[in-house]
Amino acid sequence: MLQDKHGRTISYLRLAITDRCNLRCYYCMPECGIDFVRRVDLLSYEEMIRLAKIHARMGVNKIRITGGEPFARKDLLTFIRGLSAIEGIDEIHVTTNGTVSADKVKEFKDAGITGINLSLDTLDAKRFEKITRRDEFDKVMQTFNLLLEEKIPVKINVVHMYGVNHDEMADMCNMALNNPVDVRFLEEMPFNGSNTLRKESWTAAQIENELRSLFPAIQQITVPATETARVFTIPGYQGRIGIIPSFTRTICGGCNRIRVTPTGQLKTCLYDNGVLDLRKMLRTESNDEVIEQAIRLAVSLKPKDGFEAESSIPTSEGRESMATIGG
Repeated sequence: MLQDKHGRTISYLRLAITDRCNLRCYYCMPECGIDFVRRVDLLSYEEMIRLAKIHARMGVNKIRITGGEPFARKDLLTFIRGLSAIEGIDEIHVTTNGTVSADKVKEFKDAGITGINLSLDTLDAKRFEKITRRDEFDKVMQTFNLLLEEKIPVKINVVHMYGVNHDEMADMCNMALNNPVDVRFLEEMPFNGSNTLRKESWTAAQIENELRSLFPAIQQITVPATETARVFTIPGYQGRIGIIPSFTRTICGGCNRIRVTPTGQLKTCLYDNGVLDLRKMLRTESNDEVIEQAIRLAVSLKPKDGFEAESSIPTSEGRESMATIGG
């Protein structure tokens, strides 16, 4: 098994396959002036399959594909079929904005996808265009409806932004009224390419207070310590409500996750700046056992929480755009 010095077993790999995205959500990246990674600097699908096999041998059984927008990279489903064929990989999830994948939804199950996280911050088309700087709302909703038709597990990720979409909280929750989906509210984070966080940003505690005022009967349920969200149910609702304290970082104690960026940097925490150059190792080292031992060493030093990881970064380096990290 793959364990850190705090006794946590790592079984979940978040694999970012591209930094490119067709949206320009202002909490994720600037509208223009983005220097995308050269294709040669991205991990190839073959390199990522090799990397997934190495992780699977160490006990990783869940992989999440992120970006950028994963479906912005060609032949994604072919790649996912390759991942699903790896012994030990039981779950493959994809985080997507849903704008370019509607025509592929019917292939998801056959490819091996076991769940989709759909990024959707508003149910208002004009507001969607303002947040994302693109007019693609109808395409997202088309994808959402197709996912329901195909009975693919869906979690809707809503970045909660006071003064932007906070007045839609009840409407977003109501997506779980007659649909078996999880609607999850995320704290806004400063991974937007500008290294700043809006003063109006709400914490998980403020989000919960608002939920309880809107839905007095809401109840928190017990979930595994490795769960990324605090989960709630509302009587009469098919789906569930979640809060992800991504900035206040109160869920770090049960973290079972590591990340690999599109350029092959291993991140043992969302808040570090990379701890191992896997791309270099994959391109110069033919022995998988050497790579495995390097990963084990890096993971063994995984920080206790995001605050410890952040404290190790020189202030001059700043934070990356979320698109370069992979969420």
